[in-house]
Amino acid sequence: MGYDLHFNVIWRNWDKLWGGLLLSLELAVLSIGIGIVIGLTLAVAHVSGNRWVRGAIATYVEAIRNVPLILLVYLVFYGLPQAVDIRYGATTSFVATLSIYAGAYLVEVFRSGLEAIPQGQLDAGRAIGLTPWQRFAHVRLPAMTRITLPALSNTFISLFKDTSVASVIAVPELTWGAQWINLNTFRIVEAYLIATAMYLVTGYVLLFLLRRLERRFRIARHA
Repeated sequence: MGYDLHFNVIWRNWDKLWGGLLLSLELAVLSIGIGIVIGLTLAVAHVSGNRWVRGAIATYVEAIRNVPLILLVYLVFYGLPQAVDIRYGATTSFVATLSIYAGAYLVEVFRSGLEAIPQGQLDAGRAIGLTPWQRFAHVRLPAMTRITLPALSNTFISLFKDTSVASVIAVPELTWGAQWINLNTFRIVEAYLIATAMYLVTGYVLLFLLRRLERRFRIARHA
């Protein structure tokens, strides 16, 4: 038996996919924002802390990076509320999980960026009388941001794709929308073809915009 494509079913349920795509972008933006705060805070602590601090941060990084994201999602959504008797929605749970997941990767990104700053720049800031906070805000942070922009871009694209995991706890993002159409219309090929195309197009648009941002702030290299 052949399989006839009927995309009219998709157009009748387009709101599920379009709304899901917008939510996927929201989840990615929120998670990268919180992940940046986590990653930067821990990276600074790692660079300036003692070996116990560095050891604790390294444990967090290795533990999170070596556990599948889907397992973390299940643990936070199903396990944590039972263990400590707290309640939160599926979307809140997923944002928290993806933020922690992103933070573990960004710790290493920011740490390498901080360590790549030439010592001469820091010495110059100290020589003109900048306080440690001023040196961080006006010397280290801008330089680190320019160094790490490519890695930040890649992390954001990856997080956008990772939002598809939220479908396992019924967060109505893009993959969940495709699943809903499939379960209610039995048009599995059409639903996932369109969802795939939406991920591809959105990913390329994000990549194009982020690459332009990288070129705008790229550190000039002199021969």
